[in-house]
Parts: sequence; C-alpha cells; structure tokens
Amino acid sequence: MSYIHDDKIKQLEEKANEMRQDLIQMLLEAGSGHSAGPLGFMDVFCALYFHVLKYDPKNPDWEDRDRFFLSHGHIAPGLYTAMAHAGYFPKKELMTLRKFGTRLQGHPHRETLPGLESTSGPLGQGLSQAIGTALAAKLDKKDYRVYCAVSDGEHDEGQTWEAVLCAARYKLNNLTAILDRNNIQIDGFTEDVMPLDSLVEKYSAFGWHVIEVDGHNIEQIVNACEEAKAIYEKPTMIIAHTIPGKGVDFMEFKFEWHGKPPNKEEAKESLNQLRTLGGKIKSEHE
Repeated sequence: MSYIHDDKIKQLEEKANEMRQDLIQMLLEAGSGHSAGPLGFMDVFCALYFHVLKYDPKNPDWEDRDRFFLSHGHIAPGLYTAMAHAGYFPKKELMTLRKFGTRLQGHPHRETLPGLESTSGPLGQGLSQAIGTALAAKLDKKDYRVYCAVSDGEHDEGQTWEAVLCAARYKLNNLTAILDRNNIQIDGFTEDVMPLDSLVEKYSAFGWHVIEVDGHNIEQIVNACEEAKAIYEKPTMIIAHTIPGKGVDFMEFKFEWHGKPPNKEEAKESLNQLRTLGGKIKSEHE
C-alpha cells in the first residue's frame, strides 16, 4: 500500500532536484562546507519537510509540531535548504552559509535559527536528544512524533548504542530514526574504518522495528514513515541506503567529498548535471 500519490512523488522528486541545485550554489558561495552528505540525504529531507512532518514555519515553536533532530550536523546545508524551501526563512539567506554573523552556521545552532530543535555537531548525541524529547511527549501525553536523522559513521560511538537500548527500554513508539547509510565517513569507507553491518540484525536484536529503504525513493521513504506510526510497542529505525554526492557523478561514492565544497568549475559542472537530471525527472512523469 502506498501512502502517497504519483503526482506528489513527481512534485517531490522535482523539488529535491531543485534543492540540490540550491545546495551547490550555497556551498560555492560559502567556500567551505560539506557536499557529499547533504546531496545524498536530500530526498529524505524533501520527503520529511514536504509530506511527513507536521509543522508551521510561521510558528516554529508550535507546541503540537513534530520534532526533527539532525544528529549528524555536518549535513546542515541540506537541512537549511529544506527549511528555506519550506518557508522558515527566505531562500536568498542560503547564500549567507558560514559567513560572519549568519544564522546558518556550519553546524546547526538552535538559538540562532528558529525551527531547529537542537544544536548538533558532536556526533553520537542526536539520538539521545531525540529520545529525551520522545519520552517527554509520553510523560506529557502529547501526540506529536519525534524524528531523528543519524549517520552510519556515528555508530562507531558508544553513546549511540546506549541510546538505542534506552529507546527500546521505554517502548518509544513515537520515535522514528532514519539512518543515513551512505557507507562513508571522513577517513574513508565505514566498513574499512569500523565495520557496522549487519545494522538490520543489530537494531532488531536491540528491540527496534527495522525497515530498509532506498534513500532516493521518496515513495519508500514516505511509506516507511507511515508504517512506523502503526508500530505500538517499540521505536522504528528506517535504514535509508543513500549515495553520497547523489546527482553529481564525480562526487558519488567519494568519501573525499565528505567535507569539501565545489570550486567554481566543479559547481558549474554539478549544476549542469543536476539540471539535466531535472529535465529527465520531468519528462519521465509526463
């Protein structure tokens, strides 16, 4: 069963491509920042902010909003792009990324930008923050849901696994985590640095409901988030298999692009590729 219509899928695929183009331009303007991760997770950001999450950009502190935590804060440029397109702030502000006095810092700063639920940067912390919020919702008898994006690399940290145990202990069925399984981290490929698989078996053994999806298939992402709402006795982990640098062939699967922005020539080629891809997406749905 699909929880999203074909017309909406088309709209979101086109939106994700547009957001990737804005991302390239903001990274070029900043002259610093992360490229691979934000490009790879953009389809998830798009599905969340334009179909899944309940929020009001004009009232970012709305009590009944869903909460979204970005644990791997280095992909903040992707989150900022989604928030700008969702109406939290003008799109032109994206060009202030990492500049002096900006609200769009290199890693999210909660007190600087309305709409952020946490300050993130140190890896391994976000899931614990999300668990605290999900537990608070239970205690306060609130029905908002809590979502948390986590990276695969931060599973090298012990606190991540302590948090995984805690969420299962308290049966936080109002918590949905999305694992950005792109197989890279700053030093290389995850399975070379510290092998992680099988994450499906590990999360299942730790008492979570586990769903695997193609992180670039918006229908699968949306359906997984809806499935999570039907799980009443445990938290849900959606393992989203993503391609770092998605949409730009010379960035895809390259861990060297983890924390590297494009130069002028690379940005031009990236935009050419993404615009071509956008044309293909549009023609496929006509």
